[in-house]
Amino acid sequence: MAADTKQTLKGKTLFITGASRGIGLAIAKRAARDGARVAIAAKTSDPNPKLEGTIHSAAAEIQDAGGIALPIVCDIRHEDQVQRAVDLTVATFGGIDICVNNASAISLTATEQTDLKRFDLMSAINTRGTFLVSKTCLPHLRRSKNPHILMLSPPLDLHPKWFAGHVAYSIAKYGMSLCVLGLAEELKRDGIAVNALWPRTTIATAAIRNVLGGDKLMRMSRTPEIMADAAHLIFSQPSRTFTGQFLIDDTFLYEVGGIKDFENYRIDSSMPLAPDFFVPADSKPPPGVRIARVSELASGARN
Repeated sequence: MAADTKQTLKGKTLFITGASRGIGLAIAKRAARDGARVAIAAKTSDPNPKLEGTIHSAAAEIQDAGGIALPIVCDIRHEDQVQRAVDLTVATFGGIDICVNNASAISLTATEQTDLKRFDLMSAINTRGTFLVSKTCLPHLRRSKNPHILMLSPPLDLHPKWFAGHVAYSIAKYGMSLCVLGLAEELKRDGIAVNALWPRTTIATAAIRNVLGGDKLMRMSRTPEIMADAAHLIFSQPSRTFTGQFLIDDTFLYEVGGIKDFENYRIDSSMPLAPDFFVPADSKPPPGVRIARVSELASGARN
């Protein structure tokens, strides 16, 4: 069930990193339904047998949803590529209203199994890339009437359990959240909202299938559309007052969007919902939403 918001993104320009597939593409298509303009800044220009989607297939889906798309090959590790992508977006659409830092790298390896090349990759994309993209968009966001920066990053719950087993990834991912903390305070006087959005459950994306749990965990996940609806609701909030928030998708949709039924977001209603990393213990799901216990996860994974 899609969130019903009064605000529309018609005529707004979104700059979204990593939007060739998954959550980034879902956010783009939700905005496109309003008639938004979307710059797709991602690396995949040619089809990859291991990964669905390219910037060109994403652009076609955005156009079909009612938006205007601009596919741009961009590796956010490189300052010149980010600057070019932002400049091209502004030259094409006239500005930028919303910056979505969705691109991310993941490797859930223990310290001794994490080589520095992988460590550097996660840091360069997750933390440094988020900082660079946000920084480069700032001059244009300042000219928007309701500017937003959104990080797809977790609440700053620094419990040791979120680091054990994958220290390098957690450092890089929490780096994105630290950008939220700092930029939200720094940009208050400019009226630029900076917020974080994180899923309560695993989301059915290529990362889940290829890195974490295969098709079985996919069945225990929600669709990317829940994150897209939550992001749309965030962009509908007044940027001068709604900032510095670390939001969990279903709680935000329930409390602010008035969504009561989350069943339509499930991949397989016969399977228990798998919890995502980094969700604080005191963050309770909306009424009627039950997240699997560890024992159920093991059972579900065998089904």
